[in-house]
Amino acid sequence: MEFFRNTNIDFLGKKWYFLTFSLIFSVAGLCSMLAWHGVPLGVDFRGGTLVYVKYSHSPDFSAIHAEIDRAGLKNARVQTYGQAANDEVLIALDLQETSEQALDRGKIQIIQALETNAPAGKQDLNNSSSLTLENYLLEKDPLHLSGSADASARYNSIAQTIVDYRDKTKSGVLSSIDELKGVADPAAVASLQDNFFVSDFGIRNVEIVGPQVGKQLRGQAIRATLYSLAGMLIYLALRFEWIYGVAAVLTVFHDTLITVGAFSLLNWEISLTVIAAILTLIGYSNNDTIVVFDRIRENIKLLRRDKLADIVNKSINQTLSRTILTAGLTFLTVLALFLFGGEVLHGFSFALVIGILIGTYSSIAIAAPILVAYQEWRGERGKAPIAMPLRPGNGQGRTKEKVKV
Repeated sequence: MEFFRNTNIDFLGKKWYFLTFSLIFSVAGLCSMLAWHGVPLGVDFRGGTLVYVKYSHSPDFSAIHAEIDRAGLKNARVQTYGQAANDEVLIALDLQETSEQALDRGKIQIIQALETNAPAGKQDLNNSSSLTLENYLLEKDPLHLSGSADASARYNSIAQTIVDYRDKTKSGVLSSIDELKGVADPAAVASLQDNFFVSDFGIRNVEIVGPQVGKQLRGQAIRATLYSLAGMLIYLALRFEWIYGVAAVLTVFHDTLITVGAFSLLNWEISLTVIAAILTLIGYSNNDTIVVFDRIRENIKLLRRDKLADIVNKSINQTLSRTILTAGLTFLTVLALFLFGGEVLHGFSFALVIGILIGTYSSIAIAAPILVAYQEWRGERGKAPIAMPLRPGNGQGRTKEKVKV
């Protein structure tokens, strides 16, 4: 199946347009990383506390930011979590302790920040534990069980029933205390109305990533990226020529820079899943580049009297249909993942969307022209062109031909 037939596009003739495009986006990303947003590392790398909040209505992000700022919690990040219909919010704080006290403190600070209109002297039922409810019921004793041997067990059962109904049936948020009338003992529910109120949110979970763990993950991510680049350079240097490896690594560096720059410009956090996506697009871009390089190598054998620039143009045109079909189908898949995959996969899929577009573009507009530019540079310095490799033939080893610049 072919998407294009007998195309004859002068890609190398448009290299300055390609260079301008790449420079604009690369410089914009660098400026953002160096002087504007920096590299927005997620809590996986910088360490901190994650607080998952469930609302009873669509959350107002501007109001949440204002409440958090008023409470003095600086550099907090607020984003949607899960499906939009679930009305869930993830709040990342810079608390970097790993103790149980840090978990409780992060939860308490968020509750205090969001409960701006809480009635004085009352506790929030949506953010109370079963132990809090049990102790309250034991103190008030609405069932008149004082002195009974099973008083603690009875109130513990009532408290646990209320919490289970709130968390499992109502997804963590009650809209009214009256909802409990058919769930728990009416006398216990009536007692709760005296000293409890219902807020419009509930804390679902609190997680902590320590600063040491974040530092280790950051180092491992950097090493994984560098190792992949080094591996490609070695493979292509052995498989083709060293200039092919250099061209591929420069191309992948270009793709990575633009992808990370896009995250910086949008101020979207780079998490572990984003690093996984970047490593994926490094392999994808490299694979696409090798396809073009391999066709160049084939054509050097067939068109040994032609200039390298003409061979490269012809090779790109011959692989264009395959490139568009492969990249197009992959792009549609990751685009669907980006649009419908939910907030958890948002960063991962966005990195792939940008990476596939830039990776396909760079295989055509960056990698192959580097070969020609290097040959032209050697020609201007009066040096002979480098030997361009051919396929091994019939067990006779590797043969090489000189190609005109």
